Amino acid sequence: MLAAGPSKKKRSGEDIYRQACDVITGGVSRNTVFRRPHPFYASHASGCYVTDIDGVEHIDFANNMASLIHGHAHPAIVSAVVEQLMRGTAYTMATESEVAFAQLLHERVPSFERIRFVNSGTEAVMALIKAARAFTSRTMIAKAEGSYHGTYDFAEVSQTSNPSNWGDIDEPNRVPLVNGTPQGVIDNVVVFQYNDIERTIALLDKYAENIACVIIDPIAHRIGLFRASDEYVDALYAWTRKNGALLAFDEVVTLRVNYGGAQESFSVKPDLTSIGKIIGGGFPVGGLAGREDVMKVLDPRESKILYPHSGTFSANPITMTAGRLAMELFEREAVKNLNALTQIAKNQVMEAGRVAEIPVSLTGDGSMFRIHFRSKTPNTYREAYQPKEETAVLREFLDFMHVQQHIMMINTGTCMLSTAITQNEVDRLSQAMLNGFRHIKPKLDALNGTPNTP
Repeated sequence: MLAAGPSKKKRSGEDIYRQACDVITGGVSRNTVFRRPHPFYASHASGCYVTDIDGVEHIDFANNMASLIHGHAHPAIVSAVVEQLMRGTAYTMATESEVAFAQLLHERVPSFERIRFVNSGTEAVMALIKAARAFTSRTMIAKAEGSYHGTYDFAEVSQTSNPSNWGDIDEPNRVPLVNGTPQGVIDNVVVFQYNDIERTIALLDKYAENIACVIIDPIAHRIGLFRASDEYVDALYAWTRKNGALLAFDEVVTLRVNYGGAQESFSVKPDLTSIGKIIGGGFPVGGLAGREDVMKVLDPRESKILYPHSGTFSANPITMTAGRLAMELFEREAVKNLNALTQIAKNQVMEAGRVAEIPVSLTGDGSMFRIHFRSKTPNTYREAYQPKEETAVLREFLDFMHVQQHIMMINTGTCMLSTAITQNEVDRLSQAMLNGFRHIKPKLDALNGTPNTP
């Protein structure tokens, strides 16, 4: 007997969540959508609008955690996917769609000499780290304090470090995210300060003989969504050349920044890059790309395969079809126009902050920006760190934006724009921001010790 699908009878979020808690741990399959008293539930979406189960329409500036570069249900992508669906969703065979998509990315980003497709950003980073180890025959990786690189246990170390456990800034503690993380994992991760050349190089030197790769997010979302300085990236590149390690970029989020990803802005190129999100066209995806000699560790034609790699749904034709079309549509002019519109949005949001008379600064690049409720723009994880009191204000602001203003944002206070956004939606965003800033102003004033005068 077939299991029943979603009920067509209108139900409240509270009802759905109550049932969810009986079968799904915590009632959700990803903690990012959890909120009290229950998650928001989507009904349908199109372009830059998402309608919830109560029929309320929201403007989407989250775009499923930055993965929908053209918004929802783009007609051309839907049509191509439906056509492929009729031919099958996955085979125990390779497909031409995989080759066509790889060719497009290879031509688009100079450092992508060879590519492998996987199923998520997490899997892409995992493959990157394992490939670096296989190529260098070393075990350690180095990553920035506070950086998010998915849910691979090595990549998670010090992801959520805080003042109570982050330790000495010259050599930060290696803090596990998940209880029970093996000590061997922790011992094989070096944690450094993002954008701090002197401290980073000194620390890398200490473990130079054992480091397989140095991985950075060139515009670090969780750290604060600020850009790695040119000097910092140059220093990391020079260090890896000198010490036989690889320089790896995590561009799962940042590939959207320029036509050739965030790396297009730097004078040096990474040896390996993890990609994901927008390259899936709305479907689960990940990818590993990089130098031909390094990527050869995965090559089944080699007499000794240093990194045997496979995946049941890797390069499935649905994702390859949707992803290739999404990236074809995100051509140079589209990238330029979206980035220009995002700059307008940033200018208007900053003006809203001035009108509301609250401390606000913005970080970000390309088609993404993040709000910080402080006048000085942070440049490191420890500068950007939010104590629980500040986090509570941000959470109230985001709830106000969603419930009262019908604006969806990422839970870090971040907007990730899509090509479906127009000036009309940007104007609505900045007005909603002004309303939200005024709503939280009394609490920000109290937090900052500023008298709240009428």
